[in-house]
Formats: sequence, structure tokens, C-alpha cells
Amino acid sequence: MSPTPLSLEYLVRPSSAESGKKPAIFMFHGYGSNEEDLFSFASELPEELLVISVRAPYHLDPFGYAWYAINFDATHGKWNDVEQASESREKIVAFMDEAIEAYDLDTGNITLLGFSQGSILSYAVALSYPEKVKNVIALSGYIDENIIKEGYTENDFGTLHMYASHGQVDQVIPLEWAQRTPDFLKKLSIDITYEEFPIGHGVSQQNFYSFRKWLVEHL
Repeated sequence: MSPTPLSLEYLVRPSSAESGKKPAIFMFHGYGSNEEDLFSFASELPEELLVISVRAPYHLDPFGYAWYAINFDATHGKWNDVEQASESREKIVAFMDEAIEAYDLDTGNITLLGFSQGSILSYAVALSYPEKVKNVIALSGYIDENIIKEGYTENDFGTLHMYASHGQVDQVIPLEWAQRTPDFLKKLSIDITYEEFPIGHGVSQQNFYSFRKWLVEHL
């Protein structure tokens, strides 16, 4: 299947469903990667899901893509470009709307799966627009309140489910940042499953099987 032209580049694996609106999972890669990275999971995910792995909009030199710049300087140390991140959040939402129409997707059964920077954006999209998302699988990321839409605490999160995991020896995103996630989400009455694995900044086989099991139970 050739991808239908949409506002962002992407890879797609069709759903096995022959009729009716299809459940879908949107994948968002980490900083410096591309849409092929998480798409390697596609063949192992439930067949009824339409799988869409999306390429971030900002090209990095010499290769790879990012959802927003991560800047390093003497004054601020390492900091995120909040404006770019917020723009990417809106680009993702617009892309999801396009894909839902193009592929006749079930608006009530949309899952977001993100790794690292893609995970941070998945949180931001779901917390800003919970009516558009059923499930979030957030791998090796954390919640950055600066890129969630203002007034998000007033949203209805009653149908939102989240799975978060992190490596216990992650040297890119500190484990303690991820460990704040469960309490943050519970205060919003969001259903959250949180797990840690004895790995660095990545996804182990055990981690994959665990989130896949969670996903199957929440489809």
C-alpha cells in the first residue's frame, strides 16, 4: 500500500479488518531517528490495528529528524524548544485528523505510541486533546507541562488509558523524571500502568512484550 499524501511523512501497515472503521496506532520516534525505527514493531502488533509510523518535521544534520530542538548552552544547560514542541503537537493532531479521514479510522480507538521525544509529544497530545486518544504507550519519556495546552486540567480524561515504562539505567532521560508520571496522572484520575526495566535508553524484548500485552487488553 502506497501512503496517501498527508501533511507529514509516514509508513503504514494496513489493518486486517475488511470492513468498518479500523482501530489505529500512531507511532512517534525519538530525537535523531526516523519513521522506520518504531515501525519495526508493526509486524508484532495486533493485526486489526492500522499502524502508522510518523516522521518528525525537523531535519537534523547530517541525518535523522526531531519533533523539536534540544539546545545546549552554558547558561541554560540542556533545554527544550517549547515553541517548536507545541507546534509539533498541533502538527501531530492535524496529521491524525487527516489519517482518520484518509484511512476510515475509528475515532474512539486511537492509540499513540512514542519513544523518548516522541513519548513526550504523545503525552502532550493526549493531555491536550483526550477526546482524540484512547490509549498512550509512553516509552522512555516524561511529561513536560510546558507543551500541554493551557487549561488541560479541566479536560475529561475518563476514557484515557496510559502505559509508561523507563530504563532503570537510562543516561539520556533521568529515571526520576519518569517516576513522577504515575502521581501526576493519578491526580488527573487517569488510568496508568507504570513499569521499569533493567536497561538504558531503549526498549528491551521484555518491555515490548509487556506493553503489547497491555495494548491487547486495552483495544
